[in-house]
Amino acid sequence: MKNIAILGSTGSIGTQTIDIILAHPDEFRATVLTAGSNVDLLVDQARQLRPSLAVIADQSLYGRLKELLAPLGIDCAAGPEAIADAMARPDVDIVVTATVGYSGLVPTLRAIEAGKDIALANKETLVAAGQLVTDRLSASPSRIIPVDSEHSAIYQCLRGERDAEVERLIITASGGPFRNLPARELATVTAADALRHPNWIMGAKITIDSATMINKAFEIIEARWLFGIGAERITPIVHPQSIVHSMVEFTDGAIKAQLGAPDMHLPIAYALSGTARSHQSRRLSFADMARLDFIEPDYDRFPCLGLAYRALAEGGTTACAVNAANEVANEAFRQSRIAFTDIYRIIDHTLDRMDNIAAPSLDDYMEVNRRARAIAAQAVGSHTAAHCLAD
Repeated sequence: MKNIAILGSTGSIGTQTIDIILAHPDEFRATVLTAGSNVDLLVDQARQLRPSLAVIADQSLYGRLKELLAPLGIDCAAGPEAIADAMARPDVDIVVTATVGYSGLVPTLRAIEAGKDIALANKETLVAAGQLVTDRLSASPSRIIPVDSEHSAIYQCLRGERDAEVERLIITASGGPFRNLPARELATVTAADALRHPNWIMGAKITIDSATMINKAFEIIEARWLFGIGAERITPIVHPQSIVHSMVEFTDGAIKAQLGAPDMHLPIAYALSGTARSHQSRRLSFADMARLDFIEPDYDRFPCLGLAYRALAEGGTTACAVNAANEVANEAFRQSRIAFTDIYRIIDHTLDRMDNIAAPSLDDYMEVNRRARAIAAQAVGSHTAAHCLAD
C-alpha cells in the first residue's frame, strides 16, 4: 500500500489521480489532499477518500473546511505553508504535484527534502527553478517520475537504454485549436475558442498554454532538467492525432516511440505504481493508427515556442520570469483583458525589463517571480499590449 499526497486534488490531474486510487484500493491510499480554493469539491473528495489531512490554500475558507469535515475526524489546515509542511508527513510515500503554476515549487522542494518520491505533473516546478530542483534531488533519495504524457513517454522509451546512445528527444505537440488558423486571425480569437482543445480535456490554464504552444516550450525546458539533455538535442514536432506521445532517437538512427490513447490516467498510474502497468485504458485500434502526421512547428505563428530556447540559452532566472509573466498574461486573456497575440508580447516585454541572475537561490527565484508578475500585471493593466508592447 502506497500512501499518496495529492497537491492540487481538485484540478484535472488531481481528480484523475483520485480515479486511479479508487480503481486500485489495494495499492493506493490518499492520506493528504490539498486544494487552492475549491473547498466544496475538496470536502466531497475527503468524504470519499477519508485522508488523514485536508488542506486549503485560501485561508479564508479554513472555517468552512473544518466545520464540514469535523464529524469525520479529518484534520484540516490552511495556507501555503501548511501545504508545504504536509508534503513531509511520515504517512506520505508519494507526492503527486498536480497543481498548475509556480505554486507547486515550494511544496515539491519540501517533498524532496523529506525524501518523498514525486509524480510530477506540475511542469512549472522545473521550468521556474530546474537547476535548484536538480541540485536538491542530488542530495536526496527522492526520485521524480514524470506524469506529463510527453515526458512519461520519453521516460518509458529511455528505460533500459544507455545515456551515451541517446541522440535526441522528440516531443510531440497536438498544435492546439489554432494549428490551421491563418496567422492574421489569431489576434481576434477568444478564450472560448482557445479552450476548445481538439484532443485533450485539461484545465483552463494549461489549455490556453497549449493554444499558444508555450506549454510545449515549458515541456522542452522540463525535459532538459528531467533527462539531463541539452536544448539543442530536444526537438518539438506537431502531431495532430496525439497518438504518439513522444519519441527518442538513438545514435544508430533507431527511434523508439510510445503510443497510446490521449488519456492522462495511463501516465498517472504508471508514475504511482513505480512503472508497473496496472491500469487499463482504452486500447488503440489499427484504425486509430492508420494515419500519423508529423509537421514542423511554425515559430513565427507561435513565437511562445521559441521562448524555451531563449530561456535555456540565457539560463539563471530567465525561465522563472517567462513562467511568471505567462501566468499573468494567460489569466488576463481568459478574462478577455488582452488579445491572444498579446500573451507573447507581454512575456517579451517582461523579459526585456528583468535582470537575469546567473546562479539564483530560492529567495532569488521568489523575488524574480514576484517582480516579473508585477511587470506583466502593469503591462496588462495599462493596456500596453495594445501599443508600447509592440516595439
